[in-house]
Amino acid sequence: MRATVSSPRQPRSQQSYAPVFPLMLAGLAAVGVSFGFARYGYGLFLPSIRADFDLSITMVGLIGSATYVGYLAALILVGALAARVGPRLLIATGTVAATIGTALVGLAPNVGVLAVGLILAGTSAGWIWAPFSDAVDQMLPIEQRQRVLAIIPAGTAFAVVVAGPLAILTHGSAWRWAWLVFAAGALFATVYNLRVICAGAPRKSSGTFDLYGRWLLRPAAGLLYLTALSYGIVGSVYWLLAVEAVSAGAGMGQHTAAVFWTLTGAAGTVAVFSGPMFSRLSLATVQPLLFLCLATAVALLGIAPGMLLAVWTSALLYGPAFMAGSGLLAVWSYRVFPERPTMGFSATVFFLGIGTIVGPAAAGMIVEHHGMSTVFLLTAAVAVATLLARPRSLAVA
Repeated sequence: MRATVSSPRQPRSQQSYAPVFPLMLAGLAAVGVSFGFARYGYGLFLPSIRADFDLSITMVGLIGSATYVGYLAALILVGALAARVGPRLLIATGTVAATIGTALVGLAPNVGVLAVGLILAGTSAGWIWAPFSDAVDQMLPIEQRQRVLAIIPAGTAFAVVVAGPLAILTHGSAWRWAWLVFAAGALFATVYNLRVICAGAPRKSSGTFDLYGRWLLRPAAGLLYLTALSYGIVGSVYWLLAVEAVSAGAGMGQHTAAVFWTLTGAAGTVAVFSGPMFSRLSLATVQPLLFLCLATAVALLGIAPGMLLAVWTSALLYGPAFMAGSGLLAVWSYRVFPERPTMGFSATVFFLGIGTIVGPAAAGMIVEHHGMSTVFLLTAAVAVATLLARPRSLAVA
């Protein structure tokens, strides 16, 4: 029998809550260093890294996929540990992984150390993102939760804005200094989150849950998982290969690519205003709108990577759509899994993680045989196909 999902539980009257801004800032910082620096920095500095380590495009794709395997492993552990240890320890683990991983990349003497650093840095996002669902649920009143969950992913955009100018200042063999700056930023995020996030496990809810059972396989979750899978494929291919495509397009070079990256992040900062959008528009309206923007942005790099108008338009479309897409998944998951937000979101991001593993590995092999344009056009087709998975109802078995 199907039953409509109830709204998230009302807080207890005696519950005291933390101020909204410090938690929001902690989330923006943690997500920024884990995604914008530790995870997507690989794509931004890819031309310089390839030159230093003589990497083939196939090896680039395999390393990119390996970073997402680490991300997926962290997600699995988060799903198992969230109810036992609470969000504070998990988030701190992620920011520490970002700190050590980015430092290793900046100091790497060979490909082996480079790969270890990138994989460790890549795990950080898996540790961090989902536990903020519990942190928000635990620390904020119910009327603030969905707004903050929608805003926190925009930390990626702010970090990308910082990373772009760094790429200009540290071009060529000086790229390593940027990664050491990333490490310093991740260390700051670690200290700040430890000060802000409450210790202890999340509040207990009634009922029993099986991490791998029917609770996570409720009918309402199917379209959410498909959307997350597609989002992972589209995002991982774009973040990995966009700078490479723009750098090679009509000989525009690394500075143009860094400006493109910065513009993508700057445009994405408007996602901090996505909270009201999710309140006023239905998820069934928001999901196709965002994925049409993603499809257009990706297709433009496949059709005309050497035309500045196409490159700038791609950045302006992709930045807001991708950042708001993270908020879409967070809010959608919170509505489907109000009983255990982190466990439910971990399952959602698990499917996203599968997409991020498949995307770079497949893209690397396709580029070798069919070229960069084919990869971007196929990825755009995946984004368009995601319109078939638009949410229709929020019901559980």
